[in-house]
Amino acid sequence: MRLVFSSTPSVVLFFLLLLFLAAQRMGELILARRNGRWIKEQGGFEVGKGHYPFFILLHLLFFFSLLGEFFWKRKPLPSWWAVPLIFFLLSQGLRYSAISSLGPFWNTRIYILPRASLHPKGPYRFLRHPNYLAVMAELISFPLTFGLYGTAILFFLLNLPLMIWRIRVEERALSRFCPYEEEMGDKPRFLFKIPRLHQH
Repeated sequence: MRLVFSSTPSVVLFFLLLLFLAAQRMGELILARRNGRWIKEQGGFEVGKGHYPFFILLHLLFFFSLLGEFFWKRKPLPSWWAVPLIFFLLSQGLRYSAISSLGPFWNTRIYILPRASLHPKGPYRFLRHPNYLAVMAELISFPLTFGLYGTAILFFLLNLPLMIWRIRVEERALSRFCPYEEEMGDKPRFLFKIPRLHQH
């Protein structure tokens, strides 16, 4: 089947960003596995295993949804495409700043190293979860760059409850085993207000 697009630049930009995102995801999984081994060697452990497969599925479906809607619509870039593209690029800067700031503690899973001090730096001086904010911005800004409104809305709605679930699991574990509230309790969690966790 021959695919005809009214704008070649949109096709080139779409696949460049898609390949970048795919390579990024693969690199993050490799880094996460390495960091996970390091934390376990230091006496750490994983929590919240139950939610992780849902995130893997979400991000796989995100790629398929991008491809499906892009090929189905076959239209040029919207006139305001540069605005979401800038937000996409900014989200990448925030993501890599968060990864660099956490060093070996960064992971796609939730690993806890008991009694470890976080020593907030980088974007963690201002937000509890800048990496999650970057993911949220990415899931919205990438599809909006190409006018893929269905994908943007769908994955915002799918990601939000998963993200809230993850943050609650992560903060509960960090508060129990690490000085999390002392170091991060005065910082906002996210762009969305999440009720304060009750400690038991």
